[in-house]
Amino acid sequence: MTEPLSSTDHPVSPDGPRRPAVLLFDVNETLSDMSPMAGRFEDVGAPGHLAKTWFAGLLRDGFALTVAGVAEPFARIGEEALRTSLDGLQLSRSLDDSVAHIMGGFAELGVHDDVPDGVRALRDLGIRLVSLSNGSASVAQGLLERAGLRDPFEQLLSVEDAGIWKPAAGAYSYALDKCGVDPMDAMLVAVHPWDTDGAARAGLGSVWINRGGATYPGYFTSPDLEATSLVALAEQLR
Repeated sequence: MTEPLSSTDHPVSPDGPRRPAVLLFDVNETLSDMSPMAGRFEDVGAPGHLAKTWFAGLLRDGFALTVAGVAEPFARIGEEALRTSLDGLQLSRSLDDSVAHIMGGFAELGVHDDVPDGVRALRDLGIRLVSLSNGSASVAQGLLERAGLRDPFEQLLSVEDAGIWKPAAGAYSYALDKCGVDPMDAMLVAVHPWDTDGAARAGLGSVWINRGGATYPGYFTSPDLEATSLVALAEQLR
């Protein structure tokens, strides 16, 4: 596919952030509640706390491959990272079955409690809603369909079609191209500071969803907006 143009080739509003025409939503952990994944590890005889370590390692390796100029599917990295994480543990089933069981958890995740009301409130503001995930579009579709939230979303985008992971500029540029907007007309919504930083460096507005009262890392570009929930974000944009 054609290499997407960097977002730096497009205009950025000289007046700073403004109410966006499009909100781009990260999916994993931003919309989806991934806490049940710990139970998937426990189901196979592994400690539940490995879920967070494994997911962090999955992202790290995806980012490393992106820097090296290689794009691998989220699911493949996740599966291989699981084999490493589970190696040497006394599991209650085979390694292959354990990997399949844990990865299958993505197909049953729900959304955070604030997401249904928040998504509907944002839609009612007349803002276009689009998801942009480092995972597959099918996982995002399943998540939103289970929550009864597929209709508010205009498009479900995946970096698998962009050929490059977030937070590389090309991933955001791909989404802008698909939505037909310039960076000044779009905002990225995410719980991950690395994602809001990447979007900001690509010229988009950024929203950090801080549900747990965390401190934003000072080495990342500060988000344009911070909200404790999607409902609170809708109030800020109203």
